Amino acid sequence: MKAFKDLEFFICIAETGSLTAAAHRLDLTPAAASVALKRLEAELAVQLVIRSTRSLRLTQEGEVFLRYAEQSLQLMREGLETLQSGRSLVQGVIQLSAPSDLGRNLVIGWLDAFQAQFPNVEIRLQLSDRIADVFRQPVDVALRYGQPADANFVAIPVAANNRRVLCAAPEYLERVGTPQSLHDLDAHNCLCFMVGEYVHDRWRFFGADGETSVLVSGNRVADDGDAVRRWALAGQGIAYKAGLDVAEDLKTGRLVRLCEEWQGEPAPLNMICVDRRQLTPAVRELRDFLIARCAELGA
Repeated sequence: MKAFKDLEFFICIAETGSLTAAAHRLDLTPAAASVALKRLEAELAVQLVIRSTRSLRLTQEGEVFLRYAEQSLQLMREGLETLQSGRSLVQGVIQLSAPSDLGRNLVIGWLDAFQAQFPNVEIRLQLSDRIADVFRQPVDVALRYGQPADANFVAIPVAANNRRVLCAAPEYLERVGTPQSLHDLDAHNCLCFMVGEYVHDRWRFFGADGETSVLVSGNRVADDGDAVRRWALAGQGIAYKAGLDVAEDLKTGRLVRLCEEWQGEPAPLNMICVDRRQLTPAVRELRDFLIARCAELGA
């Protein structure tokens, strides 16, 4: 940080009364010291020091600037110490739960990058689509689509604008045909997700005329989101997946988005915990990291 070093050097000049002595104290060559002083004077557009062959003294402007330089340097040092202290607190164990599809296909890779940035953080990852089980297990925070049913839980947005996407593999569409409207879904094999005993077979959509819902059916139902995605990739039918889960598939063409004039139902991704005291510095850094990664995918 040149500004930091230049201020430090100028203050050292004032303290020693010598360009050479200041350079020696800060382990600079005389040439580098002279360049630093000239750079600072050029940035301020004033002369700070009057030099002769035998002596050095501050100009009037230099005397005035010295007081501010000392205050600024102190503040910058305090800020640096605060940042370094904060970094040192980013450590410990994070017990994280994530949905199976999101976890396997995105979060695992993201955690590699996160731990490269924060090597003192240990991750204990649990992949589960069963919300009820998550909070009976030792978990600090959980990534979940939608708002928690229990109002006592804290939900922090990670991808607030994420929505479901109607999609299928090109192989399936070539074999069966592409639905031209939501009503055409009656004639297609729809791959459904199940939570507990509830099968998510009523798919909601939003368009210019408001909300509509379609009751779908198919020959495959799973309580694992990754299984539904794999069936769709294998050309077994049409899926209605959270956009994050299939973002890379859509980008590469492995899946094709259908009925794009309709928006899928909201599927916001939240980080959920029981108590805000669980939001340690490490968890907060992970939250910010995940928000950035989701934003890169357009969620």
